[in-house]
Amino acid sequence: MAPAPDTVPVAAPVIGEYEIAAVARVLRSGLVVQGPEVAAFEAEFAELVAGRECVAVNSGTSALQLSLQALGIGPGDEVVVPSFSFAATANAVRLVGAEPVFAEIDPDTYCLAPAAVAAAIGPRTAALLPVHLYGHPAPMGPLLALAERHGLAVVEDACQAHAAGLHGHPVGAFGAAGCFSFYPTKNMHALEGGMIAVRDGRLAERLRLLRNQGMAERYRHEVVGGNLRMTDVSAAVGRVQLRALARRTARRRANAAVLDAGLRGVAVPVVAPGAAHVYHQYTVRVPHRDRFQEELARHGVASAVHYPVPIHRQPAYGLDLALPVTDRAAAEVLSLPVHPSLTEEQLARVVAGVTATAELLAGAVR
Repeated sequence: MAPAPDTVPVAAPVIGEYEIAAVARVLRSGLVVQGPEVAAFEAEFAELVAGRECVAVNSGTSALQLSLQALGIGPGDEVVVPSFSFAATANAVRLVGAEPVFAEIDPDTYCLAPAAVAAAIGPRTAALLPVHLYGHPAPMGPLLALAERHGLAVVEDACQAHAAGLHGHPVGAFGAAGCFSFYPTKNMHALEGGMIAVRDGRLAERLRLLRNQGMAERYRHEVVGGNLRMTDVSAAVGRVQLRALARRTARRRANAAVLDAGLRGVAVPVVAPGAAHVYHQYTVRVPHRDRFQEELARHGVASAVHYPVPIHRQPAYGLDLALPVTDRAAAEVLSLPVHPSLTEEQLARVVAGVTATAELLAGAVR
């Protein structure tokens, strides 16, 4: 059933006149793939990741896959990942021929729990792949310490966490590679695309080869690569979105603060000490989640569930693992509107709708 026209949307991707003008400029130039706009976007995005070298690709999934491949991770290797994430996190591991090992999450932040990661590390473990889920940073200090102790690579899935940080350091700039997505519903987008931030120039060069059929120069193939390039159309949109990211992130945080102060009857997001959350999703925990979502829609407030089925339980994986914290999160989480296009009136409707729904369901349970 389609939402009513006056429903408060859970997401509102921005494609405005500046984005349209940027696209038109590129189309008129005739330089539409892997050209000057991509190079400029890479250089400008580097400022968001402590000056790391950036390599643009065609999606966040490609960013993860190529990062693992460039680091030499493949058949026979294992990579520790959370099961509570979008499937692309684990899919990228499988796509390079390695095997994901699913570890438990922290019940408050939904990010990998270091103790669980430590228990999951075995003789075949080659890398850790923490996810900065919903825009909240994973606990990189303990995870990096584990990686150093065991000689593991760290690839950050920062696909939901543009401009997030931990103790003043930006996500995407902790591990060997940090991966971002520019899908339209992200905090910034490029219509579609991804970015890899790396500290090693040699790794950046390998990534550039892998994204472009292994070519450093035309018709000279140094390695076996694929066609995973970003278009200049996407890069032009991304550059416009990047310029607005700080302002829109501030608005997300302000909206989250309103929700934190006003919501009753639900468990609001927890922000760990030193974490700079960017609220890609404002995710609460509620009892009787499916009914809660249905009743909330009656109040004209849209919501979404990210993610109702953990990756290890997906048909593609079908694993019978004991991950109770993950299972409980999957059954209870509900993401509410927090995007920067919300008006004060819409925010008030979200608060009122959630409160009324929580009261209704509390009374029904009694």
